[in-house]
This record gives sequence, C-alpha cells and structure tokens, in this order.
Amino acid sequence: MSHPSTPDRILIFDTTLRDGEQSPGATLNVEEKLTIAKQLARLGVDIIEAGFPFASPGDFEAVHKIAREVGTPEGPTICGLARATRADIERAAAAIKPAAKGRIHTFLATSDIHMQYKLRKSRAEVLAIAPDMVAYAKTFTPDVEFSPEDAGRSDPEFLYQVLEAAIAAGATTVNIPDTVGYLTPSEFGELIRGIKANVPNIDQAVISVHGHNDLGLAVANFLEAVKQGARQLECTINGIGERAGNAALEELVMALHVRRSFYNPFFGRPPESDQSLTAIDTRQIYKTSRLVSNLTGMFVQPNKAIVGANAFAHESGIHQDGVLKNRLTYEIMDAQSIGLTDNQIVLGKHSGRNAFRSRLQELGYDLDDQSLNRAFLRFKELADKKKEITDWDIESIVNDETQQAPEHFSLDLVQVSCGNNSRPTATVILHTPDGQELMDAAIGTGPVDAVYKAINRVVQLPNQLIEFSVQSVTAGIDALGEVTIRLRHGDRVFSGHAANTDIVVASAHAYLHALNRLHASLQTGKSLHPQRDTAAVSASL
Repeated sequence: MSHPSTPDRILIFDTTLRDGEQSPGATLNVEEKLTIAKQLARLGVDIIEAGFPFASPGDFEAVHKIAREVGTPEGPTICGLARATRADIERAAAAIKPAAKGRIHTFLATSDIHMQYKLRKSRAEVLAIAPDMVAYAKTFTPDVEFSPEDAGRSDPEFLYQVLEAAIAAGATTVNIPDTVGYLTPSEFGELIRGIKANVPNIDQAVISVHGHNDLGLAVANFLEAVKQGARQLECTINGIGERAGNAALEELVMALHVRRSFYNPFFGRPPESDQSLTAIDTRQIYKTSRLVSNLTGMFVQPNKAIVGANAFAHESGIHQDGVLKNRLTYEIMDAQSIGLTDNQIVLGKHSGRNAFRSRLQELGYDLDDQSLNRAFLRFKELADKKKEITDWDIESIVNDETQQAPEHFSLDLVQVSCGNNSRPTATVILHTPDGQELMDAAIGTGPVDAVYKAINRVVQLPNQLIEFSVQSVTAGIDALGEVTIRLRHGDRVFSGHAANTDIVVASAHAYLHALNRLHASLQTGKSLHPQRDTAAVSASL
C-alpha cells in the first residue's frame, strides 16, 4: 500500500472551472459550470477546482452548488481557491461545505518580483503568513493545498523554507506552479528534485504541479515532473486558461496511457503492467472536450492533439494505405479510446420523446422536463430538415438549447435579403423579459454583418466583434452549422455559441448569447481575479 504522500498513480486536479474560466471570453454561468462539473465527475477526475468563491456571489454559488450536487461520497473532491487571507479562506470553506470531500487551496507568492511589486511584503512576512493561513484553513477541512505562486522564479532556498513551514502547519498537498510558463522540462524536473531533496517533511504531502503553456512546454514540463515524483497534475480540458492556456488534461492522460511502459517504472511497476496510471475514463475525453468548447465558446483548433478534428485524419496517400492495412502503421492510439465513435445514425423524424430521452441519457445528459421539452422540439425541427440525425447533432442541440446565458434579449425574428447584385439588408425583432418588442433594420457588407448591425441598433450595448467562426457539426450540405463569436467591451471579452441549419440564424443567436453575457456582467459588476487582485494579507495575521 502506497503512502498518502506518494500515491501509486497520478491524481488529476481539474481547474477548467477556475483557471480555465479565466480565458478571455470563457465566462460561464452557474448552470453551465454545474453541467461541466457533472461531466468531469463522469470523466473520473480526482479533484475539481470549482472556482474562486471570494471573487463574486456567482462564483460562490457555483462552487456551493457543485459541492452539493457533484461532491458526493463516491464523487470527486471539490476544491475552492483562496488567497492567503482569513476572509478568502472563510468564503472558500463555506462554499465547499456541502461536499463529502472538500479542499481549500490557498496560495501566496514567493518570487522576489511578486513579493516586491505585487504583495509589497518581505520574505520574513511571507514566511509567517503562509503557515498561519494554512493552519487557519485546516480548522475548516483536513484537506488543505498550498501553492507558492510563481515558484518557478522563486529562490529555491526560500521556496524550501516556505514549503516546509506550510507542510508543518497542515498542508496535505503542495503545488509547484510555473505561473508564467517560463520553465523548460529539465528545469522543472530539477525544481521538483530539489524540493524532494531539501524539504525535510516533504514525505507528508503530495507534490502537485501547475503550469501555463506560454512556451508550449506545459505538458512536457508536467511529464518530467512525474518522473521526479510529482503525483498530482493541475490541468484543464482543451488546455484552456489565461494567455496561452494551461497544461491540457487530455494530452497528459493519453501520454501516460499510450506510454505506460515508459512511465510504469517511475511508479514501481513492471514496464508491461496494463494498470492505468490515472483514474480517468478515457472514453469520456472527446465528449468532455466538445462540451467545454461549446459552453465556453473556445474553439478547438483542428490540429489540436488528441481532440482536434484532424487528430485521427490521414490525408497522405501513403498514410491512408498503411492505416487501411494496419492502423498501427500511423496511429499510436485508437480514436474509440477517447470516445470518438463513428458518426452513426441514431434517430430519425419518427423517433419519440422516450427514445430521445434514452439516447440523451446514454450520451451522459440528464435533463429536467423543461430542458428536455426544448431540446426535443429542436430535435423534431431538425429531423424535418435532415434525414439522418447523429450523436453529434444531438449533442449540439442539447448544448445550444439548454446551456446558455440568462436571456435579457431573445430573438423573435431575423430576416435577410442578399445576393450578388443587391445590398445585404437585415430586419430583426427582439423581446425583453418584460414583453417589450424591439425592431430595427440595417444594411451591411454581407447578411451576417447586416444582422449584427441591426441587433446593435436595438440593444445599444457598445462592443467590438473580435472573432467569428463557423464550422459544420457533421458532413453534408444539410449539416448543422455551429457559430462561435467573441466580442470585446472595455477590457473584457464575452463569447457566444449557437447551432442551426441556417448559418444566419445561428449567427444571430450566437451574437445575442454574447450580448446577454455582456448585459449580465454590467448588472452584476466585475469579479475579482485571484492573481491580479491583491488583498491586505497583513490583516490576516
């Protein structure tokens, strides 16, 4: 039996709902966060960092609801992030309280540049605050994680002192973050090796790693850290996150899966052992990737490892010939191992509500009656337009119809006129919750531009459209088209996503979804950012 501080497998700490949500435009509402959390539980992650409860009432509500509904005895540990202050820790403790297994993750910067310019604290002050706040967190839960922020640029000797003090105060996990994505694999490995050799009580805590992908090295850094004894990996679905993102969960898990024979000896196993190095159900990877992409509006690039559209595609004739003869000639893993099944026809226009509900449950969706009714109506509408309805179509319908921002503006009508010898013109009619009807028309450079100009005349929310993308859900001229847009208002970015067989209609819905997020943000105010918004840490002593 392994020691608690050195588990005989890798613990997957998913921070999609916290660090991933800090991607520009990836803001999620409470219900969307809950939907993703439920899927992460099906995926088999060990810990879900559900948010930063002190940031806003919405973030607190999301963490609390996830703790209550996903944090079951057989489910994952639910974690809340907190700066090293009593107020943050108290808020995190209250948020995770309903969970059967709750964790508080508190952090404090240890690099000289962060201490001098952000915290304005001396080394002595930081060395006193860290264990004090860990001990305070320990009064609420036995599971406390401590992170020395910007560890990658911290003086190693000072870092060792802080970690030793945090563990002595009760930290059961110490996380080593490469906050700015600066380190190379050999440097990261040396950092973990130094911690193991120079922190006397390190055997009392699990070593975790967290890293950003600014130089494209996050996954490589983590795999090197695993060789040196790290046993928890902090990652996100599709690698989303601030700047260039975080280490991608799917890449880490599949690297450890495909190359088990290489990594097994680092866990004391024979190379030929087939025992998994994580608790992840890899067949849930692709569905989780699609769900996160749809709800955050963060498009997955076609050449993205593991989950990109081209990850299992072969264009070269030589490659195609080899794959047809034996898939192992050019494929190191089976597409079905990540849940990427054939685009099979599953339902048709004569399928009933029960068949639709059963298929949704098989796909992992458990909808209430109201959401099911909306999705079923969309399914029947689509079935009248398409002969063949696939799993991908159904997933797109469910995500589009049931998981959207609270509606302040709803689309009642969009009508366009365009052609090669005419000026694109659009008319829109919107409704507000109080029943007010808003109508206007506009001319644009194309039908979508005209629609967006007409909507802007109605809603009067200044914004700048910074991204517009369209992709088909399946092959064929009758395929659903998915539209993802991102718009900027001030220093914040908001995303919208919609699907329809009519691209213009999908474009209008996607734009309104983003505008509804913008409107909601203006009503509730700006949330705190855990790293950028500092607190009076001295007041915590």
